[in-house]
Amino acid sequence: MSPEATPLLAILAREIRASGPLGLDRYMALCLGHPRHGYYATRDPFGRGGDFVTAPEISQMFGELVGAWAAAVLAMMPATGMRPCLVELGPGRGTLMADALRALRAAGSDVELHLVETSPVLRRLQAERLAEAAPVFHDSVASLPDAPLLVIANEFFDALPARQFVRTELGWCERRVGLTPEGDALAFGLDPEPDPRLTAEAPESAVLTLPSQGLAVMRDLGRRLVARGGALLAIDYGHDRPGFGDTFQAVAGHRFADPLARPGEADLTLHVDFGALARAAAAEGAALHGPVTQREFLLELGLAMRAERLKARATPDQARAIDAAALRLTDPDPRGMGALFKVLCASHPALGPLPALPPPA
Repeated sequence: MSPEATPLLAILAREIRASGPLGLDRYMALCLGHPRHGYYATRDPFGRGGDFVTAPEISQMFGELVGAWAAAVLAMMPATGMRPCLVELGPGRGTLMADALRALRAAGSDVELHLVETSPVLRRLQAERLAEAAPVFHDSVASLPDAPLLVIANEFFDALPARQFVRTELGWCERRVGLTPEGDALAFGLDPEPDPRLTAEAPESAVLTLPSQGLAVMRDLGRRLVARGGALLAIDYGHDRPGFGDTFQAVAGHRFADPLARPGEADLTLHVDFGALARAAAAEGAALHGPVTQREFLLELGLAMRAERLKARATPDQARAIDAAALRLTDPDPRGMGALFKVLCASHPALGPLPALPPPA
């Protein structure tokens, strides 16, 4: 192995030699979730000292507005005799939930807090920050209670393993991760035979992403929402129209990196296909609201008014920081958070119109 090899590279190389090149879903699962050498198992990746910054880390206003939205939806949910569960998927440091809970407490909402988190490092941070709410931890959505759910998923679906296929003259061939001829580094390749189940028309070299794990999560939660009531709010960067393209990327130290160079040492993500997620939830009978842009969602919830209230008791420097954070969260540039990030909600079909979102489609 090269001097730049990571502990996970040796594990990946052994599996490739034994079983053949890995699908992108398997590669992502190992890089992000290996119990000893996976990215999320070994670090806190958030904030200036980590690899990337999420919306809750930019400003408390984001989590407070999500909390106000959650409180309004909880008030709309019919009484069932069961205490509703507030669920966050991939809670990071617990920043969003800490801010959201302030708004929920102010509204008098009574919920059980459940967190779906696999990282032991992040679980410790979440348990400490959210100790007053006594969170219950889960490794996956499969163990969530059979009760009404209000689910928050901020930058969760982008990190779920997915498969990719490339259009060749033979058809759609699955993208694989194998070894270079020297055997000391990773390289992309393709299955020699196409998958006969894929028949979409596209030019050669087009890339098709199938978010298999994300769709499975969405179907599971869609079934639960229809059976017991509630809603799921998904906020992530991605697209709401079908298309082809390679959005697989790695980020380390707040910069884009080679996704194969140092496995286990960089965050790996794919842009979220909101159309596919919506269809998965709709197939289970859930009602769909959106997607809309993050800019539309936050401004409709009152971001501008919340910023003014915070500025009223802020120093001049703090006021400038509040304005900068609000602008960053709602930046309408195509590559800005306000436009690139989308908001989709799936709900029980009887729940009706929800705050800051269009009526069910």
